[in-house]
Amino acid sequence: QVQLVESGGGLVQPGGSLRLSCAASGTILSIYTMAWYRQAPGKQRERVAAITVGGVTDYADSVKGRFSISRDNVKNTVYLQMNKLRPEDTAVYYCNQAAGALNWGQGTQVTVSS
Repeated sequence: QVQLVESGGGLVQPGGSLRLSCAASGTILSIYTMAWYRQAPGKQRERVAAITVGGVTDYADSVKGRFSISRDNVKNTVYLQMNKLRPEDTAVYYCNQAAGALNWGQGTQVTVSS
C-alpha cells in the first residue's frame, strides 16, 4: 500500500523558513513527477511546486523565488524549502504525484504568524 508522510511543518514568524519532507513507502517516487500542494482553510487545494524525474522544477507564481522543491531518490523523499514565508502561506501542505494519483497523506500544517 502506498503511503506518503509529510513532515516539517510548524509555526514560524513572517520572513522565516521551513523545510518540509515527504517520505514514501510502497512506491518509488523517482519514477514520478512529484509535486507539493497546499490547502488553506476555506480554499481549494493548489499546487505550489513540482519536480520532474529529470529534476526540472516549476512553481506557482505566488511562491516563485521563495520556495524550492528537490528530491533525494536514494532516500525516496521529496523536499520543499520555504523561505521568506508570509502569512498567506499558512496552509496544510501535501505532496503527491503531479496528477494527484497516489493516496493522499495527512499533510503537515504550516502556520506563518507573528
